[in-house]
Amino acid sequence: MTYKSLFSVLTDAALIDETLDHAVAIAAAHDAHLDVLCLGVDRSQTGYYYAGASAVVLQETLERAKEDSEEIEKKVRARLKHESIRWSVEAGVSQLADIGRHVATRVRFSDLAVLPKPYGEGRGIELEPVTESTLFEGSTPAMIVPDGTTPQPAPKRIMVGWNESIEALSAVRAALPLLSASEAVHVVVIDPPTHGPSRSDPGGLLSQYLARHGVRVEIDVLSKTLSRVSDILLRHASDVDAEMIVMGAYGHSRFREAIFGGATRTMLEDATLPVLMAH
Repeated sequence: MTYKSLFSVLTDAALIDETLDHAVAIAAAHDAHLDVLCLGVDRSQTGYYYAGASAVVLQETLERAKEDSEEIEKKVRARLKHESIRWSVEAGVSQLADIGRHVATRVRFSDLAVLPKPYGEGRGIELEPVTESTLFEGSTPAMIVPDGTTPQPAPKRIMVGWNESIEALSAVRAALPLLSASEAVHVVVIDPPTHGPSRSDPGGLLSQYLARHGVRVEIDVLSKTLSRVSDILLRHASDVDAEMIVMGAYGHSRFREAIFGGATRTMLEDATLPVLMAH
């Protein structure tokens, strides 16, 4: 099992290099084809303009978005033409409210999406719907790459956040090409349930499943000593010197996570190493 079709979305010229560094590295390691969508985004809110101005403003913002997409496409092609991988580039324009449809239509035919971290200083508001549409409407796992991180196409140590959810299991299955090639996988269980079939062996069934794929697994049972699950996961990732985190995404609804926070949202905000997520 391996990745043969990768996908990436670029909406900001400033994020081209850091995103393509990871995407190209994974494509080269797995002999995969990389598809890149270069989107110019119209971020205007036309409903707030005074009567008669909407058409004029819309034309200007769409023209600006087209210029952005052409600039991104030009830089992406200039970067990829020197790489030895197979690749293709598509450019287009989308309004912010419709960006999810454009992304989901294309990403669902990929094994893995490689995307920039959606939150942080200088990050456009369009990165959030790009990430969410990949995971939800596109049903495709995503590798989220924070800025300043070194590409890890074959990480030696991987940490898995395990809470017995369908989302976490989907992430594990999506990460099998990486897990099976690693030297050590730490399955982290935080405050395991005191009732149920796995109470005496937390993570045991997952460990058995991974072992049958040749994965070298260690189960790390942790107490919730910090208020946020993401903080515990990131601290433990540092303790075990993990090079990548694998976890389920949006076990709660997107609305709830946006309002009240959650492990997915805070991980996307605070991650300091690549995170493979699936819903």
